Amino acid sequence: MFNSHRWQSTTAALLALGMTATTAAPLLIASPALAQSRVAQSQRIDYRLPAGTNIPVTYDKAEKIVLAPDETARITLTVQDDVVGRDGSVLIPSGSRIEGQIEPSGRGSRFVARNLILDRGQRRTINATSDVITQTEEVRRGGTNTTSILTGAAVGSAAAALISGITGDRRIRPLEVLAGTGAGAVGGLLLGRNRDSAKVVVIDPESDLDLTLRSDLVLNFSSGYRSGSNSDYNNRDSRPIPRSDSGYDRGI
Repeated sequence: MFNSHRWQSTTAALLALGMTATTAAPLLIASPALAQSRVAQSQRIDYRLPAGTNIPVTYDKAEKIVLAPDETARITLTVQDDVVGRDGSVLIPSGSRIEGQIEPSGRGSRFVARNLILDRGQRRTINATSDVITQTEEVRRGGTNTTSILTGAAVGSAAAALISGITGDRRIRPLEVLAGTGAGAVGGLLLGRNRDSAKVVVIDPESDLDLTLRSDLVLNFSSGYRSGSNSDYNNRDSRPIPRSDSGYDRGI
């Protein structure tokens, strides 16, 4: 009787131990994953590109862009070369895209950037512009330079209507017609005293559209994603921003 009681007590103890071990197992298995998640979160770093940084870009759909003087046209530019920090980190890789528009500015036109699309698809708001472009060419009725102006060009819809109205050629076929605004101004040009000629803005994407940041740009990456690990964090260019900096607005 004594042995039977002791056997039952031992069995109950073993069963209780087995249930405890089974219950605890998921917690023991989940702990490494939780630790990895916390490590990954702690390795995200913010980098700042300061205002004044140059971003070399190009427009790969045409050799030049032709617009009417008061025309606005939406285009997407391609970053031509890596933009790196002083520590060697690649912050804006070549091939990234910048959305924006060419718009009138003073006596010329300039590109105003709106969105940066990095090579992995991340989107950031960006405040950058090109220099003002003042290069123009004159289109004349019966002139011989229209073909050279349009060769290899992406042409704004207003410029296309302007050229067609002056030359009388309704078969203008540029490489691309750019979407935008400004066609309303064309009617005034054609009805005015300069209806036999007009100037168009001619933009060389290789030299005219390079951008300058007008305000600091903050980019965040996981540790190890950017190249270059020997960081000179005392430099204002591309210095990391502590994640605990609650005073900074991370809207981008």
